[in-house]
Amino acid sequence: MSVVSKLTQGVELPKMVKIKQNFDRSHISEEKIPQVVYDQLQREEIKLQIKPGMKVAITCGSRGIANINIIIKAIVDFVKQCQGQPFVIPAMGSHGGATPEGQKQILNDYGVTEEFLDCPVISSMETKQIGSTAEGHPVLIDKHAAEADAIIVCGRIKAHTAFQGSYESGLMKMMTIGLGKQHGAEVTHEAGFGKMAHLVPLFGNAIRKNANIICGLGIIENAFDQTYKLIGLTNEEILEKEPELLLEAKRMMGRILFESADVLIVDKIGKNCSGDGMDPNVSGRFGTPYASGGIQSERVVVLDLTNETHGNANGIGMADITTQRLVDKMNLEITYPNAITSTLINMVKIPLYLKTDKEAIRLALKTCNHADKLNSRIVRIQDTMHLEYIYISEAMLEEATRNPDIEVVGKPEKWPFDEEGNLHL
Repeated sequence: MSVVSKLTQGVELPKMVKIKQNFDRSHISEEKIPQVVYDQLQREEIKLQIKPGMKVAITCGSRGIANINIIIKAIVDFVKQCQGQPFVIPAMGSHGGATPEGQKQILNDYGVTEEFLDCPVISSMETKQIGSTAEGHPVLIDKHAAEADAIIVCGRIKAHTAFQGSYESGLMKMMTIGLGKQHGAEVTHEAGFGKMAHLVPLFGNAIRKNANIICGLGIIENAFDQTYKLIGLTNEEILEKEPELLLEAKRMMGRILFESADVLIVDKIGKNCSGDGMDPNVSGRFGTPYASGGIQSERVVVLDLTNETHGNANGIGMADITTQRLVDKMNLEITYPNAITSTLINMVKIPLYLKTDKEAIRLALKTCNHADKLNSRIVRIQDTMHLEYIYISEAMLEEATRNPDIEVVGKPEKWPFDEEGNLHL
């Protein structure tokens, strides 16, 4: 038995109880999405700007958005109905290895293909200067978008993971960093996330004024990653209405319905769950001091990586303890560039890691300075995307029963460790 095993052997873990967290399930069904997109874009303020024969660039980002291929195709079809000539461009800063092929492959993986859309997908890292910001910064955007007759910006509006402001992840950021390609990503990230809340609208407004942005289509998802709202916005409405849509998006997002715990256990992290591996708006662990929220816990344990993340362990640096299994799965060639581009190298620091899940969880509780070890408060989640069913320790049951949005659906049970001390994740 190792020294660490001996140190953790005497730690008693509390029984855990399965609960159901109830969130708003309102959403737009897949078959209704094309009509909703059409209804949003057929307003005269938008529709009449598309003239016959116009070349119209439509943006598509790198995040995994529900039904994104259906949404983009609906925009393409709308432009065709207006007798325009649509084409889609990847708008994702430096993602996809900052190569045209890599960015197009990301869209292919989401089903956003030329065959499905029946229109060109033009991927390029070339940019063209279209003007300057109010503070004199040169503003560059995708060359093909800059040379198009019109641009429709499509993107999800949601809370950012590293900064807070009136505009976070959304259409303004899509223009600033997405359309800005590698240049836009570098300018904003090099300034640091402390400046991001200022730079996103600064560059976004310059792009709105100097490029032919005729409209935007904002997407909001519910706590179950379903399409909750699709809203068409004119150029001016992007500036005016995105802040209130961001607040709505924050109200709809999934979260842990407890303010605090001694230990938070996250079964898996990955880029398919969040750009940060685990969404800090849920976990409470942010990579910068410019954002806050989520559950507050003294220790965070991450047990494994998702298969979909392909070894990208970005976000593991926000954990206190992890496992040998996760470290063995890390692909540093994929993980490190992510942190270098964002400049948040703390996101990929490898925390203390142990051989088994049991040792990792026991050590987390053992090293809590403020926990009542006989009545410890532990929360366990699958990942930060799936929050309907989670597990809490017995000490949290009374609080759970007082919350009308929580149902207790299980009974107190011991941890289901196998003979080797691991959980079946």
